Amino acid sequence: MSKKHKHHAETESGALDESDADVAMPAPLNESAKPEPLFKSGEILASAEFVENKVVVWNKDEGNRIYSEKYFGKWIEEEKASYLQLSLEEAMLLIERAHIKITDAGKPFTSQTFYARCTAVDTEFPHKFTVYRDLRNRGYIVKSGFKFGTHFRVYDRGVNPYKTGGKETKEHTKYNVHAYPENHVLTPQEWSRYVRLSHNIRATALMAIVDEEGDVTYYKIIRTKP
Repeated sequence: MSKKHKHHAETESGALDESDADVAMPAPLNESAKPEPLFKSGEILASAEFVENKVVVWNKDEGNRIYSEKYFGKWIEEEKASYLQLSLEEAMLLIERAHIKITDAGKPFTSQTFYARCTAVDTEFPHKFTVYRDLRNRGYIVKSGFKFGTHFRVYDRGVNPYKTGGKETKEHTKYNVHAYPENHVLTPQEWSRYVRLSHNIRATALMAIVDEEGDVTYYKIIRTKP
């Protein structure tokens, strides 16, 4: 862990007696967890295509196999097509677990070549995927947090993030999670903006710090007053 991150973690347990501040404290997610299986081991559920830096499952039945239980992907309805779109992190986990096949112009990816392609598309992909995989291993439902200024929205196990209805019936985001490499430096403005956006949707703001060994430590960011 970098000195900067250590400093903020220790500040939470010490005295804060000057002004409002955003502080970090170790989050409950840091408890060790045995990876939770997604589907039957080695079961190939769908074939996907890499199209314009996104991963698409065209077959509706195959798409439903990975969507209906664990909520991978998002259904896209267009005038001439309906398909399941997977994020790069979702697709990477599924190909790593041998649950989907992915091709580009007919040429199949291996998990290694797909990882390399994702890293070329998104320079943040290595630490984002490390965090995404860790959260999925713990059984959480993980969706994109792009609209809310973060990497991931995290829901409790078994929750349907696309449940329709009024506010009282829709499922609530448990955590907003933003992934950072170990030595990343955050400005005070970034801290404040992240906490504010998370509080606006009543979600707990977490920072996920990925160290050089690929281990993830979570910090809960809170606003406190003296």
